[in-house]
Amino acid sequence: MGMAAGTCCEQGCVPGFEAWWEVTSGGSREPGRSVAELQLEALCAPAAAVAAPCENCATEDCISQDQIHHEVQDYYGRELQKSEDLKTNACITPNRPVPKAVRDALQRVHEEVVARYYGCGLIIPECLTSCRVLDLGSGSGRDCYVLSQLVGEQGHVTGIDMTEAQVEVAKKHIAYHMEKFGYQKSNVEFLQGYMENLGDVGLPDESYDIVVSNCVINLALDKRAVLREAYRVLKPGGEMYFSDVYASQRLSEAVRKHRVLWGECLAGALFWRDLYSIAKEVGFSPPCLVTASPITISNKELERITGDCCFVSATFRLFKVPGSSRAGPGQVIYNGGIVGHEQELVFDANFTFKEGEVVDVDAEMAAILRSSRFAEEFLIRAGGSDGAAPPGCCHGKMKEKICDPFLLLQQRASPARSCGAAGTCGPQGCC
Repeated sequence: MGMAAGTCCEQGCVPGFEAWWEVTSGGSREPGRSVAELQLEALCAPAAAVAAPCENCATEDCISQDQIHHEVQDYYGRELQKSEDLKTNACITPNRPVPKAVRDALQRVHEEVVARYYGCGLIIPECLTSCRVLDLGSGSGRDCYVLSQLVGEQGHVTGIDMTEAQVEVAKKHIAYHMEKFGYQKSNVEFLQGYMENLGDVGLPDESYDIVVSNCVINLALDKRAVLREAYRVLKPGGEMYFSDVYASQRLSEAVRKHRVLWGECLAGALFWRDLYSIAKEVGFSPPCLVTASPITISNKELERITGDCCFVSATFRLFKVPGSSRAGPGQVIYNGGIVGHEQELVFDANFTFKEGEVVDVDAEMAAILRSSRFAEEFLIRAGGSDGAAPPGCCHGKMKEKICDPFLLLQQRASPARSCGAAGTCGPQGCC
């Protein structure tokens, strides 16, 4: 992360969450250190225990991508037969309440497909009608069959997975689901291949509106390649919406080379701060943190190996924002037109848009809404103040964006404070 002439410290609306931000040469802010983060790091990650990332370690210490592919294919294709066989909750942790439309869609998915599902969150974004969606690491196809119903017969869903046994389960039930959904023709396909090189299975540039992924990117050693490929196949204004596992520190060699921890989605967990630098390098807008859930390990031996490192499953949104859409901050009004979200749209952990309400947004969010599939759902006009607080926040006290998933968990675990003198603010926002 590049530094400009200096850094600044700004106190947000949440007491105890003073945020450090590094200012780039272009004037944008990137997440730096925070008081809460330093406290969490002191608890979870003593400096001596923080290992260098694998790309900086000696060649003989690094597990190869081919080894990872082989071990994971064996783990998910042969060793795991159902979600109950997992040794941690990393691959089954729910991240958000499930909307009714998604619950109904899940009820129509074949029981074998559901039984072979492994994922760490809900990767069903909003506003899907007629979209083309690509699911990276689609496994048995559960999420693809849910998405198939939400995009409708005029939309299309492609699932790609490297494990032959999982792809076979997904393909076996295509006809069943199309009949169940009442479709005249299939709107879903499954491919066996690697998400690090989507060109090998013939996926062209700018061919999808949305890329989703559910607890799979951690299984790739080269995460930059995965994000580069997702960026390549997305149309301008397209979105990558994904849940994955993140670590509170860079992982030790013992964790990185452990076979079961790879299969359990922990050995390949990205240090959360590295996601921001990789996304920027690839060309995505800064990640929007949607939600996070804690990960527990129900195995003493695995707990011993992971040591003081903490893990979290988190959902992020990344957007491929064209340069022509970038301008200043703005004011937006949500029209309530997204099915299932008519009253309000919880876009991420920082922005909730209520129908008919004027909301000040920063330049990044204005550009996202202006260029994406959400553009028709909002009235967007220039104005507002960059870094503006969400509706109802204290005037003159701007609430900084939450970027750290561990910080988000800590914030949500804090009891809400009542309003006090001089606009006292609580963990859930401002009075």
